[in-house]
Amino acid sequence: MVVRPPTIFVPACLRDHVVRLFEVYRAIAQSELNYNLVPLEVGEEYKLRTGLKVRAFRTCHVIPSQGYVIYSVKKKLKQECGGWSVLVVVEFKFKHSLVLTTCLMCYGFYAPSRIHTTSDFLDPDNADVLRAKILVVESTFLDDESHSVEHARKYGHTHLSEIASQSDKLGNKAILLFHFSARYTTEEIDAAINRLPPSFRSRVCALKEGFE
Repeated sequence: MVVRPPTIFVPACLRDHVVRLFEVYRAIAQSELNYNLVPLEVGEEYKLRTGLKVRAFRTCHVIPSQGYVIYSVKKKLKQECGGWSVLVVVEFKFKHSLVLTTCLMCYGFYAPSRIHTTSDFLDPDNADVLRAKILVVESTFLDDESHSVEHARKYGHTHLSEIASQSDKLGNKAILLFHFSARYTTEEIDAAINRLPPSFRSRVCALKEGFE
């Protein structure tokens, strides 16, 4: 089976570092390690394929970082043309190309590092976090006994309690948590999620691969 090279998105300022990193990997593994590297600035977009694109957005971490929004791009008939017959629509489209409008649907919102739970959630540029069908976000720390919210913020991480405090603003159908501290077990991760309010807990799941 032929496996296509992966497409890797990175902040534009890290491009050269990542290229050198792969050069080292190639030398060690004595392998091609083919890949498609896509450096993006915040706000810049990249077409994944027809009808699907990704946009980089700002996140907060101790090193350069960004998150990514995935959009489904579709053409639909303009509202004012809704009562037209098929023949009229086809003729008008051929002559004027004005009957279609672009419709964006936010499918996924991936935040591999910290999102400020107040300013970033309310930032108009990051508004799609509130309506993405799926939100994938790190939740490094789960309780105040291990590390406080202040500790998480200091080192550019996200605390589960911060995410929960914004639950009334999150319109996502599903919220996938990942990047848990290695100090936690699967039982502790499950227990922390089970302590969330029922209305919010029903939308939350955890990526626990690699945890015991």
